[in-house]
Amino acid sequence: MSSPPRSARSQRCARLAAAAALLGLTPLLVPIAAVPVAAVPISSAPVSSAPISSTPVSSAPAAAATCGSDNVALNRPATASSTENGGTPAAAAVDGNTATRWSSAFSDPQWLQVDLGASHQVCQVSLVWEAAYGTAFQLQLSDDTTDWRTVHSTVAGTGGTQTLDVTGTGRYLRVHGTARATGYGYSLWELAVRTMSDASTPLPPTDPRNPDFGPNVAVFGPSSSPADIQNRLNAIAAQQHTNQFGTERHAVLFQPGSYTADVNLGFYTQVAGLGLLPDEVNLNGHVRVEADWLQQGDNPNNKGNATQNFWRSAENLSVTLPAGQIERWAVSQAAPYRRMHLRGQVQLWNGADGWASGGLIADSRIDGLVESGSQQQFLTRNSELGGGWSGSVWNMVFVGSAGAPPQHFPDPAHTVVDTAPRVREKPFLHLDPTGAYHVFVPALRQNARGTSWSAGTPAGSSISLSQFFLVKPGTSAATINTALAQGRHLLFTPGVHHLTDTIRVTRADTVVLGLGLATLVPDTGRAAISVADVDGVKLAGLLVDAGPVNSPVLVEVGEPGSSRDHAANPTSLHDVFFRVGGAGAGRATTSLVVHSDDTIIDHIWAWRGDHGTGVGWTVNTAATGVLVNGADVTAYGLFAEHYQQHNVVWTGNGGRTYMFQNELPYDPPDQAAWMNGSTQGYAAYKVADSVTTHEAWGVGSYCFNNVNPAIVTARAFEVPSTPGVRFHDLVTVSLGGQGTISNVINNTGGPANSTTGIRYLVSYP
Repeated sequence: MSSPPRSARSQRCARLAAAAALLGLTPLLVPIAAVPVAAVPISSAPVSSAPISSTPVSSAPAAAATCGSDNVALNRPATASSTENGGTPAAAAVDGNTATRWSSAFSDPQWLQVDLGASHQVCQVSLVWEAAYGTAFQLQLSDDTTDWRTVHSTVAGTGGTQTLDVTGTGRYLRVHGTARATGYGYSLWELAVRTMSDASTPLPPTDPRNPDFGPNVAVFGPSSSPADIQNRLNAIAAQQHTNQFGTERHAVLFQPGSYTADVNLGFYTQVAGLGLLPDEVNLNGHVRVEADWLQQGDNPNNKGNATQNFWRSAENLSVTLPAGQIERWAVSQAAPYRRMHLRGQVQLWNGADGWASGGLIADSRIDGLVESGSQQQFLTRNSELGGGWSGSVWNMVFVGSAGAPPQHFPDPAHTVVDTAPRVREKPFLHLDPTGAYHVFVPALRQNARGTSWSAGTPAGSSISLSQFFLVKPGTSAATINTALAQGRHLLFTPGVHHLTDTIRVTRADTVVLGLGLATLVPDTGRAAISVADVDGVKLAGLLVDAGPVNSPVLVEVGEPGSSRDHAANPTSLHDVFFRVGGAGAGRATTSLVVHSDDTIIDHIWAWRGDHGTGVGWTVNTAATGVLVNGADVTAYGLFAEHYQQHNVVWTGNGGRTYMFQNELPYDPPDQAAWMNGSTQGYAAYKVADSVTTHEAWGVGSYCFNNVNPAIVTARAFEVPSTPGVRFHDLVTVSLGGQGTISNVINNTGGPANSTTGIRYLVSYP
């Protein structure tokens, strides 16, 4: 049965509908003195460090039973009194997919019921209504679908997302509607049912003076042997040098003090200081990333290619270089350099003819010159460049950074924004003066310029590690959710964490922090993490790797229809990376969905694998990297690559993006496979037609259609033509002339192809 046209919808419902529709150089060689990297075995034994007094931590009293976070209705059998048509079945309301719905015939009464599989003590029901909602309805429970007990009744339903606390027991739950808000039927995007859980389940306490981080964390103190430190660093570097898709993960932590060491960072390795300020840990030597393993071009002896130096990080320490030497940070995506103080000069490529495709410097002070060399693009945010910046290729973006070059685009392509309008730095682990571990959560800053710490102790708050649950590989999702229900924060230790259910964050101000590129793999097709529409959740330092069963979404922030104002305390994501394929044949429809207003995205890379294991057009399927439905969402460093439809879709008003980097998928086999209706291909960055305000600075999209160089993409950016939607400093590139992007934005800018490889556009409109 077809539906008549609907003349009016709220802005929120329009965004949901839109979302559902859209988802369908001069060489310079400077030597670096380096300790040779020897293949030293890595021991799992604890690493010695400065003595820290240990005080036993007693378990908190057992908590009473609480309302759990698991949705027991998810993918359970559902039936209904009627359906509007074959595309809106009852099962669509319990499938966990916010782009599908159940809708009924256009009459009263109507009902939807779900079999929970066993009798449960139900404590909460969430209804996510489409525009056609019920003004009068009851929630009912039954043991046999014959005798129904009403646990909630209303004649003033509001639509949108309704989260209703109830009390009752039964196997079957029914939503029984008796009056509709519109002339259409009842329509639910999702129905969720939560039950009482015993939150008294004992969980191990976390001793903040002597936490058990597991075998993949090395903690060094000033009394640690320099030889032991270097041997451990060398062993990790040897193991991780070319280990691009391995399962090993490492974090190397330095207590406050002074050290002499050479840190050569390989894959999945984090090095960090444990001071409250970066200068509390000083490393005399290097913290470096070299381009010395990946072949560049046709010469097997040219190993200067940094374009696959991914997944590693340095943060919260100072580095004093040996006299006459420079630092090398030859990285590409997902390799943040955060909260660092470098006393010296740095090169962001191999210093000669190597390629590089980064990157991020944030909340850092670099005393010497930064040379970008062959870096294709780079974001420098809220940093202090004491020696200035030299270099430009396609897309260098500076936000809130002192010492940045002047605005000029293109040639040199320097996009300069004076301040970051609203930003929060990444939470980090630190030691207090007594030797106890805490996690520091930096405060929200408005119109920020420079680092958060150069004036002394930064604004923010410290949370004792005793308030965290340390998650080790093998910990079940049920245990993790129990910890969250008991009010604990989460710290994921280095390793690969396989999940059979979603980690559900429902409490405001919860911190979920990963060490050593901790990796989450949802094995059963569910989301890895969901965050309720609450204030101030922080997700940081995580790699989410799609599992073999397709996940409709990997991380979801807020619920469909979320509308709360979080401007004073937004949820934020920091160094959260997504991968679909490469390490195996993963599948995920959308990697990140943001429903919550005011969310801050602080450096993400959403990547559908173009190399590695389990890659191919029909193998690692992934439609969209990032979908933003929330209003006033801000993104700094938005990297999204190779998705099979739009890489980014933005349906919320007031969005702002500072630096976007994209490669379109390499592998469409033919043009027929790369069509958006009658349009050739999908724009990398799509702003929905319903959006009236959106702004972006320093955005670039590249094609490299090596499977079929005849592939054409009509445009890289597709946006509504309205004065409130503005783009600054845009670039498209046809890499090696492999493929064509016909226009930069909408029908403006001209083609990037084998004839004209690069197209720049200063502004639009």
